[in-house]
Amino acid sequence: MCSSATSRAGDRAPSGRFTVGPSRQGTFCSSHRPSACHLCWSRLPPGRAECSRGESRRSRKVRGACEAMADLVQRTELAGFLRSKREGTRPEALGLEPGPRRRTPGLRREELALLSGVSTTWYTWLEQARPISVSRQVIESLARALQLGSLERAHLFTLAGLALPVDAPAPPEVDDTMLRLLHSLAPNPAYIVNPWWDILAYNSAYEALIGRLDGLSPHELNTIWLMFTEPRMAALFIDWNDEVRQLVGQLRAHLARNPSDPRGPELTEALQAVSSTFTQLWAEQRVDRFKGSRKRFSHPRLGRLDLDYVKLAATDRDQQFLIAFVPADAESAAALGRLALDGSVSSADT
Repeated sequence: MCSSATSRAGDRAPSGRFTVGPSRQGTFCSSHRPSACHLCWSRLPPGRAECSRGESRRSRKVRGACEAMADLVQRTELAGFLRSKREGTRPEALGLEPGPRRRTPGLRREELALLSGVSTTWYTWLEQARPISVSRQVIESLARALQLGSLERAHLFTLAGLALPVDAPAPPEVDDTMLRLLHSLAPNPAYIVNPWWDILAYNSAYEALIGRLDGLSPHELNTIWLMFTEPRMAALFIDWNDEVRQLVGQLRAHLARNPSDPRGPELTEALQAVSSTFTQLWAEQRVDRFKGSRKRFSHPRLGRLDLDYVKLAATDRDQQFLIAFVPADAESAAALGRLALDGSVSSADT
């Protein structure tokens, strides 16, 4: 063994050959390379100081050390951000008395903990960057107590290693040109919906056909919801049974294509809670697609109406559709004309 291949005591392999630890790699001359791995004692091929198992173990150690360091940095950043926001929040802004002996700028730790619904000890640990777990609810409570803006709130969730909760989407705006087209279709009934059949806008002819819609909440202003919860719809649509069965099939197909949209499960759960008919049809597992068809109405004042049902998509707004009813014959066209001139709403509003 050459002088450059000196080994520490205890580095002797079971076979009597000398090996070397990580700090000694590369110290062997060409004639005295180690023949066994210093980690698992397996025989090494020429030119190798460590087997693949040893390299894998070493890489896991390095990766674990990096992850621990990253976690410490993130916890330190979170602690500093919370401390800064706490000290920058005036007690008066939250309805607290500042008190004569307040030495801490902004809120005290115990005050913020109380406002957030956590213990003072736990919050203190959080500001000390201790390795404790945090929940989405607690981070949300801290953001609310500190009155963080949307950007700061998002940053707080990022530092806590949590996905930002999805805010309720704002009501979609209907394009002004599409709205003018909608109202220009009168006396033909028409309305605009999103992919979940939520009604975004409608003209006076549509309301005159199916009944009053003002006063309904956005949750109720939905064509599928109306079909199952408004008794007037069952009387108005001659083929109501076929209509609702097709709608349920279309809803199931759309839900399968958009499983991450919360509106789908919300709508189906709400319908199952209020309509046994919907629950029964939903259990049939029927799948359907939209197809233009002729709708037959039995209007309480105008009598029989046959209207063709068409659906138009806006090219620049793929989440909005214009639905229009076109008279299928002269009698239906004349009836819609009388309905528009009358300006009254059908007896469905009673």
